[in-house]
Amino acid sequence: MAKVLQFGEVLEAADCLSHEEQEELINILHRRLAQAARQRLVAEITESRQEFVEGRCVPTTPVELMREIMK
Repeated sequence: MAKVLQFGEVLEAADCLSHEEQEELINILHRRLAQAARQRLVAEITESRQEFVEGRCVPTTPVELMREIMK
C-alpha cells in the first residue's frame, strides 16, 4: 500500500528535486488537474443529458435563471 504523504512532506520532497524536475512536476500536475476538470465536465454533461431525457429540465429565461442564482 502506498504511503500517504502530508502536504508539507510533498513540498519538502519537491525542494529536493532539480530545477528541471520541479518544472516537470509542475507540468505533470497541471496536466492532471486539466484532465480531472475535463472528467468532471463530462460527468456533469452526461448527468444533464440524462435529466433532459427524463424530462427533469424546465425551460427558463435568462432573467428567471439569474433570479434563481441570486437567491
